[in-house]
Amino acid sequence: MKQIQGGVCAAKGFTANGVHCGIRKNKTKRDLALIYSETKATAAAVYTKNLVKGAPIAVTKANIADGTAQAMICNSGNANTCNANGVEIAEKTCELIAKELGVSAQDIVIASTGVIGQPLDITPIEAGIPALVAGLGDHSDFACEGIMTTDTMPKEIAFEFTVGGKVCHIGGIAKGSGMIHPNMATMLVFVTTDCAISAKMLQAALSADVEESFNMISVDGDTSTNDMVSVLANGLAGNEEIVETGADYDAFCAALREVTTYLCRMIASDGEGATKLLECKVCGAKDKETAKIVAKSVICSSLVKAAMFGADANWGRVLCAIGYSGADVDVEKVGVCFRSNKGSIVVCENGAGVDFSEEKAKAILLEKEIEILIVLGDGDGKATAWGCDLTYDYVKINGDYRT
Repeated sequence: MKQIQGGVCAAKGFTANGVHCGIRKNKTKRDLALIYSETKATAAAVYTKNLVKGAPIAVTKANIADGTAQAMICNSGNANTCNANGVEIAEKTCELIAKELGVSAQDIVIASTGVIGQPLDITPIEAGIPALVAGLGDHSDFACEGIMTTDTMPKEIAFEFTVGGKVCHIGGIAKGSGMIHPNMATMLVFVTTDCAISAKMLQAALSADVEESFNMISVDGDTSTNDMVSVLANGLAGNEEIVETGADYDAFCAALREVTTYLCRMIASDGEGATKLLECKVCGAKDKETAKIVAKSVICSSLVKAAMFGADANWGRVLCAIGYSGADVDVEKVGVCFRSNKGSIVVCENGAGVDFSEEKAKAILLEKEIEILIVLGDGDGKATAWGCDLTYDYVKINGDYRT
């Protein structure tokens, strides 16, 4: 496994682009993104569980029901949610981009992000599509910019890996800063690979992966209405198609996990108003599910998040979050440690406080990346969750997000 450049264009046969078409008033911000495969690819996706869903989700579900697609298009600045003609606009967008690309309108993955409940005019999208297609190239960065909303940084990554003796590539871009909470999906993520894998196995790999990756993130406890994670695999690496579990499938899943874990960390660290990435690692649980419940409960705690913002080693808030998580835990066995580049410090053993240096703890918690390490002492189950601190700026950003 080797990290490489290229994002969603690292895999053979994929090009991308992003333009400003006019959905956003700010002409310096790209608001329309496209990813294209030169050949039809197998496709898989997971979607938000929010009952209020953006129209593009329904259209994408229908389009990739046959397990194939050839392009992904996404607009930012308007979420196309709760609009009477939302499905019509999403379908029209697919038709327009398909015509320009010379592919079927049913081979398009479509997504949308931005303000909810605002009317969306097809006019700027229609006007921007010719330039979007004409500019297709090695522009993963442009596509990445085109899907951003309150994100403060682009999020993209790619890796090279081997399947059946063939060198394969996988890359992804993501957007996500607010409305991030574990309940797939909670952001927009687009992944491309030239590995040959059947639609059935691709969906199985993605569905399993998100339970350990994107479903383990929380920024603010709000589950978005529009978001999805989608993958296209065009098979141009030339490996024998993966059609069942085994060594090749495991190699692909490992590569997918590298991409998703990297993007998880970036999304969490770029939470709205955030100054710190929090990584909660739980071990010693009775089973994996128990560990996941505990890790997510701690990472979702507003009190823990606020304490981390203030660099306050208030470990009692960690135990509090464990206690109300609903997990079957023997509190008298719990241990807690805080760790960063400045070192580590044990603050709790066997469910009780221990003497520690507040000065050392403060120095550790002032770092940009903080690990909250929890030992439950009940078994071999382990899990990791990602989040961020809760700051004054989160309220500022969301106080006037629409206006």
